[in-house]
Amino acid sequence: MIHSIRISCLKNNLCRVRKFVEGALKQHAISPIDINLMVLAVDELCANLIIHSHNCNPKEDIEVSVSRKDNQFVFEIKDESTPSFDLLSYKEPDMQEIIADKRSGGIGLILVKKIMDEIQYERSGSANICRVSKRLVP
Repeated sequence: MIHSIRISCLKNNLCRVRKFVEGALKQHAISPIDINLMVLAVDELCANLIIHSHNCNPKEDIEVSVSRKDNQFVFEIKDESTPSFDLLSYKEPDMQEIIADKRSGGIGLILVKKIMDEIQYERSGSANICRVSKRLVP
C-alpha cells in the first residue's frame, strides 16, 4: 500500500510530513526508535527542499510517499525545482570543521545517509525524485 501527501513549501508544513510518516509507519510492527529515525531522515530531506530549493514559497509544493515491500520501506519525495539537488553527489563536510566553526547546520544529510540503507535520485521530465529506503530485520 502506498500512502502519500502533498504539501506547500512552508516550514510549518514539516510537522504535517512528520505526522504523516509516523502514521504510515505505525501501521506496521516497527520499533519506536526505527520510526523516529525514518521520520528524522524524511523530515531532513523535506526541510532541505522547502528551505533551500523552494525558498519557502507557498505556491510550490512537494509530494511525499511511503510504501512497503516485504521488510523494506521506501520514501519518495518529488518536487519540481531548478536547479535540482542531487543528494548522490553531495560531499559530506568534515565534522571537525563543523564543530570548530560552531555551525548550527550541515549535518542533516549526513544523518540521512547514516539512517537510510539506500538513496536514489532521478530527474523525470520536470520532476526531481529522491527515493530513500530502509530495510528492517523482522
